[in-house]
Amino acid sequence: MKILDLLDKIIGLINEFISSFGIAAGVLLAFINVVARFVFHQGIDWAFELTNYLFIWSAFFGASYCFRKECHIRVTILLDILPAKLAKFSSLLAHLITLAYLLAVAYYGYLFIFDPDFGLKASGEISVDLNIPMWIPYIVLPIAFITAAYRITQKTIDLIKTPAEEVTTKTEHEMIIEEMELQMKEVK
Repeated sequence: MKILDLLDKIIGLINEFISSFGIAAGVLLAFINVVARFVFHQGIDWAFELTNYLFIWSAFFGASYCFRKECHIRVTILLDILPAKLAKFSSLLAHLITLAYLLAVAYYGYLFIFDPDFGLKASGEISVDLNIPMWIPYIVLPIAFITAAYRITQKTIDLIKTPAEEVTTKTEHEMIIEEMELQMKEVK
């Protein structure tokens, strides 16, 4: 169990760092480029491309982080009107479909990059402005989707362990309080 807790913390730190750093660095770089362009009439040629990659990485790792914190958009109106066992089954089915999707995107993202015949790495394609191999910015696909799949697997296991009567009884307020209590325990 300690290995899974360590893995959970490592993945969480990676997700938080990349999503936070990506947004902060992207905004800072875009600001510097705008100032350079309009004040000094000298733009940074590669800034636009790097800013795009920073925001893309930030979005993908931020989405994975949202699976951990359950801060993604969910429509629960159907779950609220279904009987408890059917609501749990429906929620479990949704988790499994999400997991299958995440694993499929991770797998095909891996093939898109590393396929020996047709992958980006084999093609040797180089980015226009940054002059780096294109597989480097695209490596975010398999990594972020695998971490998101890991998170949804955790949530699926938790859902299986949760009694059917408790699946739909938590209100948004209760989830916020529960999350705050969990964060307070982590701080101590």
